[in-house]
Amino acid sequence: MYSDLTNGLPFMKMHGLGNDFVVLDAREKDVLDARADGTPALPKVTPALAQAIGHRQFGVGFDQLAVITSGAADAHLTFFNADGSTSAACGNATRCIARFLMEETGKTQLHLTTDRGDLAARDAGNGLTSVNMGHPQLDWDEIPLARQMDTLELPIDGAPTATGMGNPHCTFFVDDVDAIDLAGFGPGIEHHALYPERTNVQIAQIIGPDHIRMRVWERGVGITLASGSSSCATAVAAARRGLTGRAVRIDLDGGTLHIDWREDGVWMTGPSAHVFSGVLTPSFLESLT
Repeated sequence: MYSDLTNGLPFMKMHGLGNDFVVLDAREKDVLDARADGTPALPKVTPALAQAIGHRQFGVGFDQLAVITSGAADAHLTFFNADGSTSAACGNATRCIARFLMEETGKTQLHLTTDRGDLAARDAGNGLTSVNMGHPQLDWDEIPLARQMDTLELPIDGAPTATGMGNPHCTFFVDDVDAIDLAGFGPGIEHHALYPERTNVQIAQIIGPDHIRMRVWERGVGITLASGSSSCATAVAAARRGLTGRAVRIDLDGGTLHIDWREDGVWMTGPSAHVFSGVLTPSFLESLT
């Protein structure tokens, strides 16, 4: 799928429940590092490049950019947010790419690596894909928080729960998620002093012992229709607080995910979509160098 500045850069547009991604398949060539031999090269995936591609008017538009590279396992995934910052984990993008790789190879199980660690993925049938997002990080210094404290109820109005899923999360349990002005509420919590690396923000409403309604403000992105890692974090937080069991249905603005916190990690199951493939033109790429 890789090309160069002469022919443009192929990409795929995917989404998981409306949480959308631009995916670069760099398994043949490493777009994360510019060439050293002086030949025409793709620009490195820098914050500026990610921001340019992510702009919904002047680029392609995405919530996250994902880069597939070769590794010791089936593939390695690297994630960038729309503001150009990096993220060690992106659950919906991982699920989308896992489905793409399974259709490409005919495999029903995959071993993927990320900056979060090793992740297992498998075909769940009926077009659904399951990904084990790993064990949650529950200690303050792993999430991370700015100082030692009980992560179950933070000293923030609303007593939210902190959880790490390879990226930091802050989950508020409320009576009615639709009554919250998430656009006004999210930025202040994302940049709260207790979170030195900023945080994803969830507002969650308990519908039943195995059912949650949730909305999300993503770190470096803003409001998104869905978030896989946020769904995992919310399920873990609800179970820790005794509000639900460890297997829950989570209804997001873009659709439904099923989360199951098991002994081997937090499993996330849901649909994915490969919407279209395209090419970033040479002139667009040259304007960024």
